[in-house]
Amino acid sequence: MNTIGIVDIETTGFLNQGGKIVEIGIVELDITNGQKRVLFDSVVQEDGMSELHTMYPMGWIFQNSDLKYEEVVKAPNLEEVKAEIQGVFDSFFTGITAFNKAFDFGFLRSRGFRIAELPCIMETATPVLNLPSKGNRRGPKYPNVEEAYHYLTGNKAFIESHRAADDALHEADIAYELYKRGDFRF
Repeated sequence: MNTIGIVDIETTGFLNQGGKIVEIGIVELDITNGQKRVLFDSVVQEDGMSELHTMYPMGWIFQNSDLKYEEVVKAPNLEEVKAEIQGVFDSFFTGITAFNKAFDFGFLRSRGFRIAELPCIMETATPVLNLPSKGNRRGPKYPNVEEAYHYLTGNKAFIESHRAADDALHEADIAYELYKRGDFRF
């Protein structure tokens, strides 16, 4: 199989803060030629979502993207689309990855999703970019999506939208460039 899945989620905060998933995007990447296709793209809401999730420390996504709280409360409940999402995950025999996989997969697994994991795009890109360490971290700093995309594609104009499907499309480009270099292996 020549295709892999790239998933990106948007949330109201961190898992340990009680953050809620507000958007999920899943992209199929043909690893042999770089062709991409969006397989799932939806704003979602979860039980317990409230206006409190728009305020600090939870509301980062609403201040850093064009996503609006009103879109989330009108969106389908995650439980309503869970079987569809799981079906997309199950269609990848090769596997699925994400940029900062621990974050995205931590949320998705806590909601009961089963995912055949591939290596993390961010962790794979870290030694390639070899950015100066930050804080107490030993070794290179983890790159953000923009840093990895700019370095690997040469496109310096890209600005991350923090919208799930668009981010997953760009993260697929990063995975493809890493694969072409021989750094992304599965």
